[in-house]
Amino acid sequence: MKMFDVYPLNNISITKAMGSWVWDANGQKYLDMYGGHAVISIGHTNPTYVGALTDQLNKIGFYSNSVIIEQQKELSEKLGALSGKEDYQLFLCNSGAEANENALKLASFYNNRSKIVAFKGAFHGRTSLAVAATDIPSIIAPVNQTDDIVFLPYNDVDALKAYFAEHGKDISSVIVEGIQGVGGIILATDEFLKAIRQVCDESGALYIADSVQCGCGRSGKYYSHDWAGVNADIYAMAKGIGNGFPMGAISIAPHIAPKYGMLGTTFGGNHLACRAAIAVADVMAQENLIENTTTIGNYLMEELKKIEGIKEIRGKGLMIAIEMPYDSSELRKKLLFEEHVFVGAAGKNIIRLLPALNITKEHADTFLDAFKKVLA
Repeated sequence: MKMFDVYPLNNISITKAMGSWVWDANGQKYLDMYGGHAVISIGHTNPTYVGALTDQLNKIGFYSNSVIIEQQKELSEKLGALSGKEDYQLFLCNSGAEANENALKLASFYNNRSKIVAFKGAFHGRTSLAVAATDIPSIIAPVNQTDDIVFLPYNDVDALKAYFAEHGKDISSVIVEGIQGVGGIILATDEFLKAIRQVCDESGALYIADSVQCGCGRSGKYYSHDWAGVNADIYAMAKGIGNGFPMGAISIAPHIAPKYGMLGTTFGGNHLACRAAIAVADVMAQENLIENTTTIGNYLMEELKKIEGIKEIRGKGLMIAIEMPYDSSELRKKLLFEEHVFVGAAGKNIIRLLPALNITKEHADTFLDAFKKVLA
């Protein structure tokens, strides 16, 4: 059997990793400024993380949600403290798409409605409703297409209010990324997120904050939506929450009541997954990584803005876009194969930086030197 060929692959096999560095099968060392799509939050093979997983695996790795799993309670308390949402409720699953699926379904259970508002440029996952709410037609199969989702312009308060004025009582939820990742690191304005909160309150719809990429501290707050000073009804998260261990979650406001059987998962919230996420939460708190995210993110953006030939630098914390006035694919290839630096992309012109939240100024300077070199 061979692999189903759906990924364009770089001819590199990564066999070892530590902190913000990875090594290939030939022993070549690379600086990781992408973190596997914003997944690596506390660094590769972090000793606390590895120790926690090893210890847990030596006890029990998995049992189902038919029994009490003490690690779930510990994780919920720590995520509540980190996020400042202590009164919210936690449901654990396995991925960002699954988190968004459950958030959208839960909203529909809550208000018995089916219409969903999403936004141009959105990416919410590749399953059922999550992909239907994603603004990339090429990845939406006919079976996923539905008339229950409408796409409005991102950051357009007037369009949002006009649509709700006409259809508000039919809308179950609004799902929005606080910072669009795949869409190009586009920041939601405070005015826009406050308007979403307002129209949801007025209509009875739920505000779903997709924080899969822009959450878990990456923006310099636990949820990027917090920069607007609003609370969502449901936060969806994954990626950095497990530092590479498959883990997703939704954080649910206290006014949304659970019922037995309304949501469920086989693997979500298992002993090993929870221990991974607990280790991440512990390291984030002990090492002040959310503060470090702001410090190093600001430094990177300030230094990048000094470099000539860049169209725009935008982002928040360690979620940064370098938009070039031309196709950046050759720059990315040179960074990878000549300077040995991993970065990401969003479209043809945008280089995406999503490094671990504990990178240092030295890591940032190494990247900046490499980037200047390939530009020259």
